Parts: sequence; structure tokens; C-alpha cells
Amino acid sequence: MTAELVRGQNHPLSQVRLEIRVSAGRPVMAVATLGDENGKVPGVEWVAHPGVPTLPGVEVSRQAAADHRLAVDLDAVSAAVHRVSVLLALPTGVGGPVSFGSVAAPFVAVTGLDGTEVATYTITGLDAESAVVALELYRRQGAWKVRAVGQGYAGGLTELLTDQGLSQAHRLAAGINDAVVQGLARSVQAPRTADGDRSRQAAASALGPDQGGSPYGAQGTQGGAGPYGATQNPQGPSGTGYPAGATPTDPDTTQPTPTTPATGGPIDYSHPRRQNAAPPPPAPTAPPARPGEPARPVAGDATGWSMDERLYNQVWGMFEDLARSTAAYRSAVDFADTRMEKELDQVLSDPRSRMGGQGEAAREAAQAKHIQLVDQAREALDRDLVQLGAEADVVEPALPAAYARWDNPVWHAYRVPMEMPMAVRLGDLHLPESDPLRIPMLVRLPLERGLWIDSGRSGLSDGSFADSHELRRLAMESAVAHTARLLAVHPADEFTVHVIDAAGSGARELAPLVQSGVLAAPPAVGAAGVAAVLGRLTERVDLVQMAVRGGMADSLPPGFDTAQQLLVVNDFPHGFDDRAVTQLRYLADEGPGVGVHLMMVADREDADSYGPLLDPLWRALLRLTPVAEDHLADPWVGHAWTYEPSLVPPGSQVLQQVLAQVAAARAKY
Repeated sequence: MTAELVRGQNHPLSQVRLEIRVSAGRPVMAVATLGDENGKVPGVEWVAHPGVPTLPGVEVSRQAAADHRLAVDLDAVSAAVHRVSVLLALPTGVGGPVSFGSVAAPFVAVTGLDGTEVATYTITGLDAESAVVALELYRRQGAWKVRAVGQGYAGGLTELLTDQGLSQAHRLAAGINDAVVQGLARSVQAPRTADGDRSRQAAASALGPDQGGSPYGAQGTQGGAGPYGATQNPQGPSGTGYPAGATPTDPDTTQPTPTTPATGGPIDYSHPRRQNAAPPPPAPTAPPARPGEPARPVAGDATGWSMDERLYNQVWGMFEDLARSTAAYRSAVDFADTRMEKELDQVLSDPRSRMGGQGEAAREAAQAKHIQLVDQAREALDRDLVQLGAEADVVEPALPAAYARWDNPVWHAYRVPMEMPMAVRLGDLHLPESDPLRIPMLVRLPLERGLWIDSGRSGLSDGSFADSHELRRLAMESAVAHTARLLAVHPADEFTVHVIDAAGSGARELAPLVQSGVLAAPPAVGAAGVAAVLGRLTERVDLVQMAVRGGMADSLPPGFDTAQQLLVVNDFPHGFDDRAVTQLRYLADEGPGVGVHLMMVADREDADSYGPLLDPLWRALLRLTPVAEDHLADPWVGHAWTYEPSLVPPGSQVLQQVLAQVAAARAKY
């Protein structure tokens, strides 16, 4: 039977392996501190936080989220630990709430590994506090108990950590907040739908591209965020970079807090149907490895409530591992280069060693040391790549359709889903040192930023593809593949697609969508068609915004299409007058917050006549390319990741087969 605790009340724990689940109305940081027999925290190494999420027996989330799941194994903590305190704090400097008094009361549950609740606690009575000790697990006469604490601190995390005896509290609190701010592209906000209906979901992540538009969330032509939270390369076609949003991104790694256009609050990346979900099934176990060999990888061995969620988190972990392994290798090579230059400078600075055998021997020794250091670094990187490659070999075949390449056999067993997945695959990412290893680029759903398929040659870093017509054709094929995938991963009645092809130049590439009957209407052509489609969608955004702001979301007109809407625009700005351009900008800014999304196939140079007027439009979109290009960057070290689009293999009929099933399912509604 679940114990519903009040402040100060305790309850015995019959299990030592536990999960602590946190549900809040806004993204919060979760921290766990380990205390000694006096209840004090001896040092920063006794604190698990987003920057250092794992300690013996304790693991916390890596980012701010509205929902957290902390793993605790009380048998694994040190014998010197007598208390495990769970702290919650609001991130600072990100435009969110500044105190718990302005958000819904946080809810904390202690559960067994099977999901059975042992004790729950709703933290009420908070006002100006921005940090709180939620509860603590403590030893008493050889047994463990849980106590509801609810002690808030108006001075925030610094005051709280100081109260627990940390002399470096200010520095640690600042470091924790910095780590969270840098990872905001991966934050999750899961709103409560009712007082008793608390969302129980794990925190999620994201990436972004460089040069305009971001995959895991990039922006603009030269900036944006991408798949897992990366930023776009700041050295895009025009040499500039915009801040990243929420996916691999273009290289400017300065990432502002993503906001929803309609409300100005943090973007809600939460799964819309992940409320009161069942506890996760047991994680799969890897087959035993031979002595001395690394553990054999297993698909789905990350945390998560479902196999899809665990695979998503596993892919995210692979991305992080590859980014950091490559960063370590490059850093080691840079060190070797610097060391050799320094040693050679010392040789050359001494006139006695410039000539003769002594100088030559010194140069050879410096070069030999350089080769040794580089070889050691490469050996370490190769070991990591072998492990990641083995993991990719087992993960890729296990991916569900939403995450899988078009050539994955899972598509041959495709059925229209009953609910929207957590994310969708828009391509692959890799680094020069890791060829041929590819990491899936997954973007969270629902889309919080539009997509821009760049059909211009100016965006290609190597200046290839002199044939602009072929590039435009490939861009449109890429857009159709992305559109088909988005249709395929949504329930039949929950995703509607509109197309504007003002000049009719994309008729051939659009044929699969048109012939299958999955479009809401035939592609709009001419200025009149452009005006009609934009007018309907703009009116829809206005109507939904008014209904939501007025608290009358259930009072929309009868027959109103509540599905997510996608507008595909080809050859922008052909057929657009000034009013249509203004409406398009409005949809890009305000549409995602109310379920209207934009996918543009365009060459930015074609719209040069508008000058800086359209800069916000490009920045609002996640830039993708129809061919491989290194315009994405990760959020940690800014690697220039090469993005490759997810295209249908030549000659394959999988696209037509999938669209036929989608059309048949839609016909039933």
C-alpha cells in the first residue's frame, strides 16, 4: 500500500533498489547529495548533478525536465553515506519561473523497480523558494527510511548546498546551472492535465544544424539546432551563424531557451500520450563477453518507459559518446602538435643546436614523440569506434519505423501506428574520423520548428553540384521522403499535409504524394492558390490561439480538423507577394505552438531581393540539405558533423507501399 507522506513524515523502505520519480509543472533540475553521519555533504564529489549525473548507487538526469526518474541502489552507496537527499531547483537565467510559488506543486514518488509506489509526497507550501530538499533516504539502526522534507530556500541552490555543509556551494551551483543551460535543447516540459494526473515520463534530448535551419532543431540559413541538441556551424555559406535551437545545429553554440511562439514559455518536448504510463519493462541483458572483452552491446539497454524510448535514449548516448571520443582524439593531436612545435622552437632558439647532428637528433626525437602521441590517441579512438560500431550493428536493425532508414526491413511490416512516436529520423550524422560509422539523427515530435530543405548551391561547403536543376530535384525528393515519413509515423487522422507548388516545378517529385491521395488537396499553384492556402492556415493559427488563450480549446467549430498540419512550400518565393511572405513568416513563428508546421524547399539566394526582412524566417527553420554536408555541430565541443539525408533507395517501392497504407487508413476517417 502506498504511503502518502506529509512534510516531516517518514516511512520504512523494504527495498534498496528504487526509482524516485519527480513530476513538476515546469522544467526543474534534479540533484542528489550524499550526506555523512552528521547529515553534511563533505565535498562536491558527493553530489550527483546534471554535469556529473552518476555516483556509486545514485544516478540523476543530465538536463532540466518537468519529469525526472532518479535511480538509487542503497546497497551500492558507500558505507560512509548515511543520507541521500533529493534536491529540486529551478534553472536561473533562462526566462522561466523564478520561484516554486509560481508553478504547480512538485510531486515526488519513491517506487520499486516494478513501478510499485512505496511512498509519495506532494511538496506544497512553497512561495518565493527556487530550490527545495524534496525528500531524503536515511539510515536508521541498519535499515533505510524515506522522509518527506519539503524544505525550501529562497536563496536557491547555492543557499541549499551551503546549508548542507558545502564550502564550494556557490561555484557548484553555478556549474550545475551552466550545464543545464547548455543542454536546454534537450529539456522536456510535461504539463499536468489535471490535478491528479501527473505525467510520468523520462527526460528527452535534441540536436541542431549549422547554416540556417536546424535538424535536431537548427535555425536559419547559417544557424539553428539539430537532432540531439547540437548547434549549427557558425561558418556557413555567408560566414555567419545563428544561435542553436533544439537539435544537431549549425556551429554557433550559443543556445537561447527555446520558446513556444504562442505563449513565450519553454518548448514542450514531452510525449503527448506519455501520461500515467506503465513502468518500463526490465532492461535487456547483454550476452556474457569473454574475459578481458568489453560487454557486448544490446539494443535498448538505455533507460526508458518503452522500447522506443530506450532506443531513442541509446541513440542519443551513442551520439554523445562519439562526440566526446572524437573531441578527446582531436585534443590529443593538438597537444602533440603543440608539444612538437615547442620542442622544435627550443632547438632552433639555441644556435649551438641548429647545425650538426645534435640538432637533427633533437628534431627526430620531437617528431618521433609526436608520432607516438598521435598513434596512442588514434588507438584509443579506434577502440571506442569498434565498440560504437558494434553497438550500431545491433541497434540499427532493432529501430522502429520512425527511427529506421528506408532500407530497413521494418518498413516491409509497416502498419499505420495508433499513436505518435517520440521522434522521427531525418538523416544520419558522422564525423571524418569515424567513417563509416553513422548515428541516426532523430528529431523530437511534435516538431517545434519548421524544416528548410536548402536547394541552393551556395550552401554546399565544397562547391560541388554545379547543376542547380539537379540539386533542386534532389531537394524536392528529400522533402517528399521527409513528408512521407512524417505521414507514416503519425496516426492516420492526426497529420494533414498541404502543398504549395506555385510554378508546378515539383510535379514529378510530388507524384507519390498526389497519386496516393494522402494530401489534403492537390498542390496549390499560382498566386491565387498560394493566397488561399496561406489564408486558411493563418486563420487556423489565429483561431486556435484565441481558443487556447481564452480557455476554450474545447469550443472549436464543429468539424474542425484537430490534426497536426504540415505546409510544404516549393520554389519559394515564386508566387508570393508581400502579403503572402508576411503570412509565411507568421506561420513559421506562431504555427508550431498550435500544431501548424512548415517545410520549405528553397534557395535563399532566390529571395535576396527581400534582404534582411527574411532573416528571421530562415533562422526559424531547421536547415537540411539534399546532399551530404558538414553544417551541424554538437552542443559540447562544436564538431562539424556531416549530415546525410534519409532518402528512399533508388528503385525501391517502399515509399509507394507505405503511402498506400496511410491513404487506406485515412479513408476510414
